Amino acid sequence: MASTSASVGMPDLRIPSVKHRRHVRLNWQAKTLIPVAGALLNGVLVFLFTTLTLLPNEREKVLLVASAGAVVICAILLITLAVVVRRPMLELQDKIQRVADGNLNAQVGFSDRNDDIGDLGRNFNNMVQQLRESRQEIEHLHRTQMSRAEHMATLGELAAGLAHEIRNPLAGIAGVMQIVGRDLPPTSPACDVVKDVQEEVLRINRIVSDLLETARPRPPEYQLADLNSTVEHAVSFARQQILSKPIEIEFRKAPELGLVEHDPRQLHQVLLNLLLNAIQALNGGGRVTVLLAQSDEKTVSVSINDTGLGIAPENLTHIFRPFFTTKGHGTGLGLPLARRIVEDHGGKLEVTSDLGHGSTFTLVLPFRRPRPEMAASA
Repeated sequence: MASTSASVGMPDLRIPSVKHRRHVRLNWQAKTLIPVAGALLNGVLVFLFTTLTLLPNEREKVLLVASAGAVVICAILLITLAVVVRRPMLELQDKIQRVADGNLNAQVGFSDRNDDIGDLGRNFNNMVQQLRESRQEIEHLHRTQMSRAEHMATLGELAAGLAHEIRNPLAGIAGVMQIVGRDLPPTSPACDVVKDVQEEVLRINRIVSDLLETARPRPPEYQLADLNSTVEHAVSFARQQILSKPIEIEFRKAPELGLVEHDPRQLHQVLLNLLLNAIQALNGGGRVTVLLAQSDEKTVSVSINDTGLGIAPENLTHIFRPFFTTKGHGTGLGLPLARRIVEDHGGKLEVTSDLGHGSTFTLVLPFRRPRPEMAASA
């Protein structure tokens, strides 16, 4: 009789095919309750059948059967919760601990489930993947910064030695050439040679000065000053270099701009260097636009755009390295020095370029430079 009742009372709990389950989404609560509801329904049917068929004096047996059914239902519930919920939660806890220990290759295995817990697994795996990519990027940036630090350390040692080994004999050569040039007749062919030598001596002295400035920078003298005036001063100097050339330099001020904390002398040096580079990139004719604007409540930007030759993409990542230059007469120290000065001001120097159409260098500066104690607390 029991077998008959079971065959009559048991609902159809056949598991659908895998292909069908992929299109059916059930949350974990439903997955937990379905087997419990099946067991409960089967127990109710068995209870009703035995109640209607047994004699009154056998009611105690019925109550015993019902109690056993309740125990079975609780057991099924616990097993279902363990399989559906607890097992993935324990796995997730283990993977989180591995991630906390630095293992960013940890992945949960229940991310292919088509329910809420599967969503949790997929979100966890995506988060770990993003963390892994972020760590790789940070490691790359760290290696880049270490390479820069090594370059600067080498540069400092080189500059210290060159300062004494070059400048003293260079001053002697300059003095001798001045005397020779003064004693030569004005019509002597050697006058042109002396003039060329004097120009080369000045060029060598400029290279040594830039090298020393890069390796042993002068501390900035910050003050609240009008950045419009600083930029305009650099623009006026640059315009003196193009008086006889078909080149136009346009300066767009920011009249409502407040005072900006900076070293006018050092920023003038940076801006003039960028302007002269822009003029040289024009190859004889074109336009340079200098735009001063307030980026947001805390920063201001100065962009220098030229319509020149542009910079090749393979060179963009190297232009701020010491001694790297695409000019035959350049030293490769101007842009590294400019970036260091801007970074000392708490800002950044950015560049974009379109080969054959020009380049844009942008200085982004804070209105008030960050204090060391503020940076440490942040």
